[in-house]
Amino acid sequence: MNNLKLKFYSLISKKVYLLFTCCILHFGLISAQQIAILKYNGGGDWYANPTALPNLIKFSNKNIETSIEKNPETVDVGSPAIFNYPIVFMTGHGNVIFSESDVENLRNYLIAGGFIEISDNYGLDTYIRRELKKVFPALNLQEIPYNHPIYNQTFKFKNGLPKIHEHDGKPPQAFGLFYKGRLVCFYDYESDLSDGWEDEEVHNDNFEIREKALKMGANIIEYAFKN
Repeated sequence: MNNLKLKFYSLISKKVYLLFTCCILHFGLISAQQIAILKYNGGGDWYANPTALPNLIKFSNKNIETSIEKNPETVDVGSPAIFNYPIVFMTGHGNVIFSESDVENLRNYLIAGGFIEISDNYGLDTYIRRELKKVFPALNLQEIPYNHPIYNQTFKFKNGLPKIHEHDGKPPQAFGLFYKGRLVCFYDYESDLSDGWEDEEVHNDNFEIREKALKMGANIIEYAFKN
C-alpha cells in the first residue's frame, strides 16, 4: 500500500474513532469523560496555571452534570492521542511553534470533531495567531457574536466574554475559527479565563470574578461536548 493510501486510511480511522468517542459521551454510555492540556513547542509555558483545569472540572461536574475525570491529561499537539479527547485546552505567555506534523495532526483533529480552547495568559496572541494560520490557511479568527450558543448554555452571558484579568486596558474579546460553519476553536483574549479558574490564593480574585470565569469555562465544555 502506498504512502498516500496509508495516510488516507489513518485519517479515516482517526475520524471514526473520535466520532465514536463523541457519540459515547453524548449518549452517556460511559461513566467518565476526559479532557486534556495541550503541550506545544516553541518555549512558551504550556504548563501555566496548573490548578485551573482541575478547578474547572470540579465546577463543571457539580454544576452542569458532566462526569469528567478530576485530573486532566497532557497531550502533545502532534500526538495521535489527541483524538482521545473531545476538547483540549491551551494557554501560556510566550512563543508557540507548530511543526508540519503538529499542524496536520491538529487540523485533522479539529476537522474530525475535536475542539480547542485557547486562553491568552498574556503574551500569547502574536504567536498563536501565526500558528493557527498554518492550521487553517483559508480561515480567519472571527469575533464570536454575543448571540452565539456558547454564551447561552447552562449559564447566560448576554454581553459575551467576561473580563477576568487586566492586561492592556482593552475589552475582553472571544475569537473563533469556524470550519464549515462549526466553531472548532475558542480563543479568549484580554480576558484570561484560565487565571480565573485557578485557586483563589494564586491571584487573590474575589468570588464573583472566579465564578464568572468558571461559568464561562463550563459553557465552553458543555458546548464542545454537544457539538
